[in-house]
Amino acid sequence: LISDGHSAAVVLEFTVLTLPNVVRSVLPIAAFGAAVYVTNRLASESELTVMQATGFSPWRLAWPVLVFGVITATMMSLMTHTLVPVSLQQLRDRETDIAKDLYARLLRPGTFLHPAKGITLYIRDISDDGRLSDIFVSDQRNPEVSNIYTAKTAYLMRDTLGTKLAMVNGLVQVLSTENQLLSTTSFDDLSYDISALIKTRTDKTRNIKQIPTGELLRWPDQIAEQTNVSLGRVLQEVHGRFQQPLLCLVAALIGFATLLTAGFSRFGIGRQIVFAIALLVVIKLTESVMIDPVRANPNLWPLIYAPTLVGFLLTLGCLSYVAHPPFRRVAKAAHR
Repeated sequence: LISDGHSAAVVLEFTVLTLPNVVRSVLPIAAFGAAVYVTNRLASESELTVMQATGFSPWRLAWPVLVFGVITATMMSLMTHTLVPVSLQQLRDRETDIAKDLYARLLRPGTFLHPAKGITLYIRDISDDGRLSDIFVSDQRNPEVSNIYTAKTAYLMRDTLGTKLAMVNGLVQVLSTENQLLSTTSFDDLSYDISALIKTRTDKTRNIKQIPTGELLRWPDQIAEQTNVSLGRVLQEVHGRFQQPLLCLVAALIGFATLLTAGFSRFGIGRQIVFAIALLVVIKLTESVMIDPVRANPNLWPLIYAPTLVGFLLTLGCLSYVAHPPFRRVAKAAHR
């Protein structure tokens, strides 16, 4: 953007518009990391051990983590259902506007510009009233003929057919590469179409990621036809927006429950941290595996929620293990 002559404000605007999608991608990992960090601190300072010794069950200890997970899930819902679609749509609109901004890309005095392959443009100076001074245009898009336009002054003019460079008091040099014949023509005024030099977006097809969730739920078949994607792709997108907040909740619970299985140890809970990361990888792999079947068969859309189900089952397993450890059951059996 900066190299094309746009201001820092435009760069900042594009950065802000990309932030919701970036936050959506990293929020589950951030929730997991926060849960692991806090639990590790509680365990290393023996606060977690004291709370367990005073009779707090693992289910009660997990309650604050559950609340934290609900908060992150709410934030993720706001991202997936509102901010991300709106920001992506706005980003696409701004990209189209930037691509049409001929002034930013062409009106840069004192610089040799290459707005398209085979085109070289130079403007010595631009006055306050929009007059271009000392223009040089080299058009070598045709391998058989090379055209060079020079003019004392020029103006940018727009009409219904596009944008043209109106040159005044200039010279046209045409070189035929076949016979090396050079012809020159002086002119008082000449218009050169430059609208074709800037590639603008002509594809009006909507991107499925930019469509609001309500539309995806109400008219999935029509949207699949409009966006040239399968119905399974539409259902995978809309249910994925509901699954992502649940994944934030599961990630936080997995990080806490796995570290809780360590109990008291002078050697720390490094192994449990590695195990928690491994469980999170399993959940993310499950999420990836379920995408292709749903896209191939729309009736399998419930598989989108399989990672959440797997995560909850793993959390329940870890908390049940802490609440009823095997060695305690063995001790009770031996006592009897």
